[in-house]
Amino acid sequence: MTVGPRRTAPVAPAVVPALPLPAAGWSAAVDVVVVGSGAAGLMTALALAGAGRRVAVVTKGALGDGSTRWAQGGLAAVLGTDDDAGLHVQDTLTAGAGLCDEAAVETLVAEAPVAVRLLQELGARLDLDANGRPALTREGGHSRDRIVHAGGDASGAEVTRTLVEALRSAGVQVNERTVALDALRAASGEVVGLRVARIEDDGALVDAGDLRAHAVVLATGGYGQAYAAATSPAGATGDGLALALRAGAEVADVEMVQFHPTVLWQGPEAHGQQVLISEAVRGEGAVLVDGVGRSIMTGAHPLADLAPRDVVSATIAAHLAATGEDCVLLDATGLGAEFLARRFPGILRACLEAGYDLATQPVPVVPGAHYTCGGVLADLDGRTGVPGLFAVGEVACTGVHGANRLASNSITEGLVAARRCAAMLDAELPSGAPAEPAAGPSCSSGGIDPAARPAIGAGTSRHAGVVRGADGLTELTGTLAAAPRLPAGRPLDLAAVEATAVHTVATLLATAALARPESRGCHRRADAPGTRPEWQVRLAHRVDGTGHLHTRTVPLTASRPIEGVA
Repeated sequence: MTVGPRRTAPVAPAVVPALPLPAAGWSAAVDVVVVGSGAAGLMTALALAGAGRRVAVVTKGALGDGSTRWAQGGLAAVLGTDDDAGLHVQDTLTAGAGLCDEAAVETLVAEAPVAVRLLQELGARLDLDANGRPALTREGGHSRDRIVHAGGDASGAEVTRTLVEALRSAGVQVNERTVALDALRAASGEVVGLRVARIEDDGALVDAGDLRAHAVVLATGGYGQAYAAATSPAGATGDGLALALRAGAEVADVEMVQFHPTVLWQGPEAHGQQVLISEAVRGEGAVLVDGVGRSIMTGAHPLADLAPRDVVSATIAAHLAATGEDCVLLDATGLGAEFLARRFPGILRACLEAGYDLATQPVPVVPGAHYTCGGVLADLDGRTGVPGLFAVGEVACTGVHGANRLASNSITEGLVAARRCAAMLDAELPSGAPAEPAAGPSCSSGGIDPAARPAIGAGTSRHAGVVRGADGLTELTGTLAAAPRLPAGRPLDLAAVEATAVHTVATLLATAALARPESRGCHRRADAPGTRPEWQVRLAHRVDGTGHLHTRTVPLTASRPIEGVA
């Protein structure tokens, strides 16, 4: 039954393509399979191993690859004497623009300090103040200094190093250069493992087999690579979200893609992973200016350059549209070369490599696709609507971020959700062997031809960027519907898996953005600029047994995962 202001499913539902799976040549069993090795996946596996559970990690690249290690920002947690949990909760709700699950936010805020202390106990080298406590800084949307960093602007790399070393010391089974293709499901519908394959250097898939398990935890990150250019690494193609959708789970808030306001502008033809200039640079006093040095953010928001990211990105986009300029400028020259070299060594180096000296000149920046607030509909324990399938970190939509993530809440959320998910699984997993998977539907063809990737990325960037409109989104849905399918008989390879995932998430994004006729958080409609109170609802999507996409509106009080129906 559809609830909310109106039915949002399109008249002709989009089709989500299946994958032509290679046959399994082997089978193995563990208690839990964790897919992905960013902060959320690593912490989940580490906690499960510490509880004595047999756990296997599956990751497309090397252990620790993913978005976490690129994170320049830190971890948000209430640790300062002038701070309290209520302020952190309120800042998160304000940034989330009415779509946060307040109970989930309260849980995150309450458990964030524990997550930071656990990292320290595991050996994380956090930046400390003169008293030996974590040094706290401020980022956009925060009313207090509560961001914990490591190595100045290398927080994600230090979190990753800490967890990878701990996981290797725990002797956890790690399947590197291995892709998760599809969930295995029992006759009763629960997920009982994964079909996986090893990735050759040329992208070919070999040695396909079944990893059977009582639970599969998705920690595969976001889908920034659905855009032509983004801050996320090349592997962030939405594989986990697409897999969950095919397995019967709902996904939600997919239209809420956060654009980081300060991505180094390197020309109109830039593509792939872009250079990010952390929000913390503005937190230390840098300002956004136009070509003649006038402030962009003065008068746009009470917090000016430290306004929430959606506000800053939208203000920049409006300025560029009004002036015809290609970019605005970030002026950090007032911070001094010595301070920048100490506080932001990685950013300073990246800018220099691109031909800009952050210490002596304002550098050109534009908003860039950065973080996906939506994902697999789950609670903060990782439960989805499909028994046996769990999701933590950026791949999940827990309601913590709402319509716009508060800066530096993401790694914190991944760690908190991972620990909660692991504790819940340890308490509830049955003993004995996992259930037998049922024979899945035959699919000798399907998937998206990798040749479609450039058109998908270009269309998403053009029509589903910081500001969208019905005409452009309608054009994007047409582009996606016409995307060429994988030629019959062509073996499935990594490029086809990723093209299919990118197509799936772009289809969800276009569908959801077109269905939400308002502007809220990081979803901005040029043809519907106001926020409409009746649209303070979540858009949730599922596919039926034929792959057709269906959308429902869900009040926030009811936005819990529903049982899978695919």
